[in-house]
Amino acid sequence: MTKLDVELSGIKQETIEMWKLVESQLQKGLSALLNFDKDLAREIVLIEKRVNGAELKIDRDCEDILALYSPVAVDLRFLLAVLKINTNLERIGDIAEGIAKMILDTKEPFKKPLLDVTMVIEMYGECLQMVAEILNAFEKEDSAIARGIFKRDELLDQINRKANDLIGTYVSQHPEDMEQALTVLSMIRRLERIGDQAENIAEEIIFYIEAKVLKHLSKRDKNID
Repeated sequence: MTKLDVELSGIKQETIEMWKLVESQLQKGLSALLNFDKDLAREIVLIEKRVNGAELKIDRDCEDILALYSPVAVDLRFLLAVLKINTNLERIGDIAEGIAKMILDTKEPFKKPLLDVTMVIEMYGECLQMVAEILNAFEKEDSAIARGIFKRDELLDQINRKANDLIGTYVSQHPEDMEQALTVLSMIRRLERIGDQAENIAEEIIFYIEAKVLKHLSKRDKNID
């Protein structure tokens, strides 16, 4: 391996480690929501500081490699992709932290019928699977796995589109749960954005592997090899 290869391998491992931190935030967040576990919610907030530190280090390391080695072709695409993936991961961490803070600010456990009717738990689980799947695509450098993310995001979009009507109906029947219902609606909006970030990461993986730019294409076109 050349010195550049060693440096690029190190960057990839740093990114995977950051990814797993973000994944742990989401896993803890789902458990905190289901079990109304405020200790877990506090852990998520603490992990976010590590995620932010990892983001800054990866940025610096990528910039150093660009300056020292002037990489070209696939190596350059890899670094450019990592810089953007790094930002997307940090944003997912921010979203996980935001949901954790909502749990901390809530006075009593979320009502199960509210969680059921809004499908927020299913949505959270789908976000977790997307983040894990896109990590698998990155580790294996598999653009086919990355393309699968675009279809998976459709479920998040569907739940998000129905959220206003479902919340409105629920609140009309349970006005005493208005505050919790609005909190869950806010969670749904944030979870939908995790899907958007996962799609962005998928685009960067495909750019790195195939040298194809998918930004601004429809989801149907993104799924075409």
